[in-house]
Amino acid sequence: MGMMAKMRSLAPAFILTVGGLFVLFMVISDSNVLEALGGGRNNNIGSVNGEEITYQEFQTAVDQQIENQKQQTGQDPDETQIDQIREQVWDAIVTQKVFAQLIKKYGITITDQEIKDAILGENPPDFLKQNFVDSLGNFNRQLYEQAIFDPQNKAALIQAEDYIRQSKLTQKLQSMVLASVNVGEDEVEKRFIDQNTNIEAEYILFDVNKIKDADVNITDGDLKAYYDKNLNTYKIPPQRKLKFVLFQNVASAEDSQMVYKNLLNVKNSIEADDTANFSQLVSIYSETPYSKDTLAVNMFSSEAISAFHKASVGEVVGPFTSPQGYVLYKYFGSVPTNEISVRASHILINQFGNDENNLAEANKIYQRLIAGENFEKLAKEFSQDPGSGSKGGDLGYFSKGMMVKEFEDACFSGAVGVVQKPVKTTYGYHIIKVTDRADRKYIVEKIVNAVKQSASSRDRIFNAANDFSYLAKKNDFETEAKIMNYTVRETPLFTEQAPSIPTLGNNKRLVKFAFENSINTVSDVFKVANGYVVAKISEIENEKFRPFDELKEQIKHAVIREKKFEVLKKTADDVYKKIGSDLTKAAAIDSNYKVHQTGNFTPQGTIPSIGRDYAFVNTALKLKLNTVSEPIKAARGYYILKVTKRSEFNKEAFDSQSTAIRNSLMQEKRGRFLNQWVSEIKENAKVVDNRHLFFQQ
Repeated sequence: MGMMAKMRSLAPAFILTVGGLFVLFMVISDSNVLEALGGGRNNNIGSVNGEEITYQEFQTAVDQQIENQKQQTGQDPDETQIDQIREQVWDAIVTQKVFAQLIKKYGITITDQEIKDAILGENPPDFLKQNFVDSLGNFNRQLYEQAIFDPQNKAALIQAEDYIRQSKLTQKLQSMVLASVNVGEDEVEKRFIDQNTNIEAEYILFDVNKIKDADVNITDGDLKAYYDKNLNTYKIPPQRKLKFVLFQNVASAEDSQMVYKNLLNVKNSIEADDTANFSQLVSIYSETPYSKDTLAVNMFSSEAISAFHKASVGEVVGPFTSPQGYVLYKYFGSVPTNEISVRASHILINQFGNDENNLAEANKIYQRLIAGENFEKLAKEFSQDPGSGSKGGDLGYFSKGMMVKEFEDACFSGAVGVVQKPVKTTYGYHIIKVTDRADRKYIVEKIVNAVKQSASSRDRIFNAANDFSYLAKKNDFETEAKIMNYTVRETPLFTEQAPSIPTLGNNKRLVKFAFENSINTVSDVFKVANGYVVAKISEIENEKFRPFDELKEQIKHAVIREKKFEVLKKTADDVYKKIGSDLTKAAAIDSNYKVHQTGNFTPQGTIPSIGRDYAFVNTALKLKLNTVSEPIKAARGYYILKVTKRSEFNKEAFDSQSTAIRNSLMQEKRGRFLNQWVSEIKENAKVVDNRHLFFQQ
């Protein structure tokens, strides 16, 4: 009864499970469902061989994948993850469209009986039966069929049937494509031999690296001949450069203020209700899990430390800025520590051309400070440290090991409140004032809220990029950037096959723009990892070959190596003629020609002391036992070898393993063939991709 009760409780989940299978194939193939959605944008986002891909079709599939990820991770995907989902969905839609077109072309169909047999057959699809299997793996067919024939599950069952139909159509197409893939008897036998043959050999290595470069003579004619023979190796494909303005996606001051106000409201609610449980509030409001920590002073902002000095135990203080965003602390007091931290301010001087001038200027500022001028004011005026200069030189609290040694020594040995004489480091000269010394740690609980960019801020940034794109197209890119005080940067040259654009990152549509338009063309807005970009094609390089003179030194090494192999071949041939069938005679010709033992190896493994060398292995497989081979060219030089042991072909073992080997080879060949076929049909398809007009992607 317990088992049945459990199974019955799972029956409603049947609907949810099948509903969840309204996956990519379903979403992107059910035009009726898409039409039923109604409203929204009707623009086409692209096409495959003339068949349109609507915005609704694409976005519905994206939304479904986002929802699937949320159910799996329990979190909303961020912008980068959403971009990746869009890319995956687009690839899936293109693949499905091409498949559907081929299915129609070849007249492939699935009958209703085939669908029925799949659902009610001995082994139903896993996605249907998974909720009717107990913890021991037993499938409750009776409860499964009750759910199948339950009228309440009709809508879910129709979705399941459509999904099975699409899957089976694809399977039939793949079966047709793979019908020509076969595994020959020779392939099975070779795999068996590679896996089961044990070999031992003796060899002499004529090492190419033992020949000195100085012992090889080469001419410019040799270099030019090598260059001409390998000219295609030095081909440079077409390249482009882009000038661009980047509109970075960063949180605005309004976004920061919103987070601050939210935490301030939390603090006010705590102060209004003295029964509030802080740990529970952490679980509700904080983006980091609850913990009660004892932390060093350098883990807090200076404002937080000042607040702790005034706070009573149990008081909530903040919000304060931190590397994680804004933090609200509940203060539980402090404890002494031997880990001393200091707070210091400094003025960095390194802008006067040389060491002597920097020291002279630093001494002038030092004299002004000890005469009573304001440290904060002079730091803002003169300090070359952009991080602290704007804050009057304040570096906050830090412990030992966080600063360069000379600076650290001055801070930890200096008296609090005393301006020190200039101290030299690799950064320049520092005028230092230690403002506090701390020997305590603070016990706190905290609510942390990161400052994230809001949708409205992101829209403002995109609108700014869009406005610039419009004006730059109408007028002049550089002029408009200067008027609007935007920084224009330029990429290095890149090819159409480049995985990403240097300094901008991965955006296939932007690469496509660069190679489909003429010089000085200004782009629409494209999305990149750091924000939005508007670009202008600033340089076009057509296909060319790297010039011979530029490559001479590089070619020289390759030609020298070729010449070494030629010398080595003559030496190896001469030794081979002299030793006959006895490898040990080589040592009498030259003591460097030592006979080495491989130990046991198999053809598919590595050869002890040699590694993977196919020339050596192929020779060892074919060579008669105890016969000396002719010199064999390999990666390290030339080998003369003799096979001393090689296991015989075991027909009985082969017969017992051949079926498994054939199946494994068939699976490998089919996988490779199918992947190649899918790549080719997608490459040959006429795909129009207008996603950048909708998502700036």
